[in-house]
Amino acid sequence: MTAPEGTTWSEKSVRGEDGPDESVMVELSRMVQTLVKESSWWERRGFDCSILAAAFLCLPVAFLLLRSGDVLCFTCGLLLMGVAHATITVKGNHLASHGALSESPTWTKFWAVFFIEICGTFSAQAGVHAHVKLHHAHTNVIGLGDSSSWKVPRLPRLVYLFIAPLALPIITPLVAVAHLQGRSAWLVARTLLMILLGLYAQYWLLVNVSGFRTPLSAALCMLACRAMFSLPFIHVNIFQHIGLPMFSQSRRPKRIVQMTHGVLNLQRNLLLDWTFGHSLISCHVEHHLFPFLSDNMCLKVKPVVSRYLNAKKLPYQEDAYISRLGLFFHKYQELMVAAPPITELVGLK
Repeated sequence: MTAPEGTTWSEKSVRGEDGPDESVMVELSRMVQTLVKESSWWERRGFDCSILAAAFLCLPVAFLLLRSGDVLCFTCGLLLMGVAHATITVKGNHLASHGALSESPTWTKFWAVFFIEICGTFSAQAGVHAHVKLHHAHTNVIGLGDSSSWKVPRLPRLVYLFIAPLALPIITPLVAVAHLQGRSAWLVARTLLMILLGLYAQYWLLVNVSGFRTPLSAALCMLACRAMFSLPFIHVNIFQHIGLPMFSQSRRPKRIVQMTHGVLNLQRNLLLDWTFGHSLISCHVEHHLFPFLSDNMCLKVKPVVSRYLNAKKLPYQEDAYISRLGLFFHKYQELMVAAPPITELVGLK
C-alpha cells in the first residue's frame, strides 16, 4: 500500500477496522441529495449540456477555418477542432457513461452510443462495463478496478508519459474491436457501424468543407485533432489513483474509506475543467462518492463534501497537475513498473 509524498495513513483506517461506520456515508449522502433536490435542472444537467452544445457549434467554424490558406487561421481551426473534440469525446463520453445527460433510460442509452461509439470510437457496452461496473464499483481493488486504462511498464518513462499517448486515437478503436470478440452479431455490427460513421463523417467534412486534397492530409488532420489532448487525458487517468492505497478483494474497506483514500482531486484548471469536466479534474473525489452527479453538480457539492470529510478526519486529497507529473516522472519505476499489474481494462476514468 502506497501513499503520496508527505501523507501517511493508519493501515487499520484504510482497512476500515477503526474507520467510520456506514452512518457516515449515509449522512453525507443525505446532505448531497438535499442539495441536488434544491438545485434547478440547469444546475443538475443544463449547464453541462450547454458546454457540449457549444463544442458542437464550434465545429462548423473549425471546418471553415481549416479551409483557409492563412497559417494563423488554419492553426486556429486546428486548435478549435481539437478542443471541441476533447470536450465531446471526454466530457460527453464520461457524462453519457454515467447517465448524467438525461433522466430517461432511452435517451441515456442513445447518448451512450452517440458519445462513446460515434464520437469516441469505442464500444459503449465495454466502456460502461469497464468504467462504471468495474472502476467505480471496485476503485483501487487489485484485479477488479485497479485504476488505469493505460499502463505499459515496459515503456521508458519519457515514451510512456510524453510520446506513446499520442497513439491513443489509433489504439482506441483497435481495443474496441478486441472487446467485441464473443459478443452478439447485432452488437458487433452496430458498434463497428457507429465507429466507422464517426470517423467517416469527420473525414468527409474535412474533404468537402475544409478542402483537403488528399486522403493522407485529411487523415493527418484527424489524427492531430484527436491526439491534441491525449497527453493530459492519460496523465489525469493515472495521477488520480495510482500511487494511492490499493486494496485486496478479500480485505476491502468501507466505501467511504475506499474512495477517500484511493481517489485524488487535481487543482482547478480552466482548460481541463472545461474540456474534461470537473468530475475528472477538480472534483474527482466527489465524483467517485456520487457518480450519478453531473460535472456542475460535483462542483456545487464540493464544499459540502470537503468540509464533511475534514470534520470526520477522513482524507480529502488534492494536488497540482505539475506536482503529480513531477512525482510520476521521478518515481516512474516505483509507481508504474513495480506496482501491482492491471488485470482489467478500466476504460474511461
